[in-house]
Amino acid sequence: MSAQTEQLQAVARKTTNRLPLGVYLLAFSLFAMGSAEFLLAGVLPDIADDLGISLSEAGALISAFAIGVVIGGPPLAVLTLRWPRRTTLVVSQGLFAVCVAIGLVTDNFAVLLVTRFLCGLAYAGFWAVAAVTAISLVTPDRTARASGVVVSGLSVAMVAGGPAGALLSHFTSWQGGFWAVVALTAVGALSTVVAVPATRAAQEPSVRRELRTMKQPQLWVVYAATLLSTAAYMISYNYLAAFLTDITGVRAVWVPAILVLFGIGAFVGLSIGGRISDGRPHHALLTGAAGILVASVLLALLAHHAVAVIALVLILGVAGFVLNPAVYGRVFTVAAGAPTLAGATAVSMFQLGISLVPVLAGVALGAGAGLTSIPWLGAGLAVLTVPVVLIDRAMARGRAGNSPPGDD
Repeated sequence: MSAQTEQLQAVARKTTNRLPLGVYLLAFSLFAMGSAEFLLAGVLPDIADDLGISLSEAGALISAFAIGVVIGGPPLAVLTLRWPRRTTLVVSQGLFAVCVAIGLVTDNFAVLLVTRFLCGLAYAGFWAVAAVTAISLVTPDRTARASGVVVSGLSVAMVAGGPAGALLSHFTSWQGGFWAVVALTAVGALSTVVAVPATRAAQEPSVRRELRTMKQPQLWVVYAATLLSTAAYMISYNYLAAFLTDITGVRAVWVPAILVLFGIGAFVGLSIGGRISDGRPHHALLTGAAGILVASVLLALLAHHAVAVIALVLILGVAGFVLNPAVYGRVFTVAAGAPTLAGATAVSMFQLGISLVPVLAGVALGAGAGLTSIPWLGAGLAVLTVPVVLIDRAMARGRAGNSPPGDD
């Protein structure tokens, strides 16, 4: 074989290893829309003052969005099942942008509440179809990696989009950050039209087949792992600011930088998880759950040691997001014949895991347990994740008759 031929083959392998541009554009769109979820907490007092309502009433806007995501994805997946996927993506982006804009020009709290709920519906619809579209753009051996890249848009929204939008709102008005979300969503929709290829399901879409797929017990085992693992790392993340300042003694000015470390960890975790989850999904799931468990326990035990806590925040980000590509990879493997509704329900389970965090933490804090109880709760949820993953692995081996090639 000539040196030129070997060079051409090496270039071909490198090119093949790259994910299509459309996958990254879908991640950008999820970042744009997801920023609206994480931005709200930073401007909640301003909204309350502007509308003349209490802070607790304004907090209902967070719940309205979460409820829209939890209950919206599966019904929308069924209603739009026969639509071309690119059409569904653009329509959901358009609905999202319009609802955000309506909420910004009204002074009626009830209208704002309804628009937040509708934004949650549109967001869930986009997320579910984006994940399915991403895996349709790649070969089966890169399914988890592609879905992991799409989900990375959400991690960027969490650590960058939300804080940046809140900063913009600080210098303008509380609406300023949300107008930026509208603009970015519009750019994402245009990019989807121009650069995301039109894809169709491998089989003729069938509501009956989608519903039949949802009856698989193994799929619900994967959903349980999704819910538990998400809550396991998000419960510590959501209370990190208070934990760092009140327990660890970190000055408030350093908190945003430490939260960015979590985001860096999330990127590392997604990169690792995306590359190993296609071949060894249960290995990624168990490693992530173990990492969350260890990081959470050490956060509780070393809460007063700032250097250790800061390092553990980074590790928690890595461990939490190693799981995500594997979770989506398992969903689309189990529901390969009818992934749309299954993917939409996975989004709902992810959001439900986030929504359970305030409830669990509220019970502990209300009982007087203190902030150090929060990472212990995360550790407990990580422990519960492990047997669920093992059950899924046993079921997968049972379906295959033996251990899947390359899986652990």
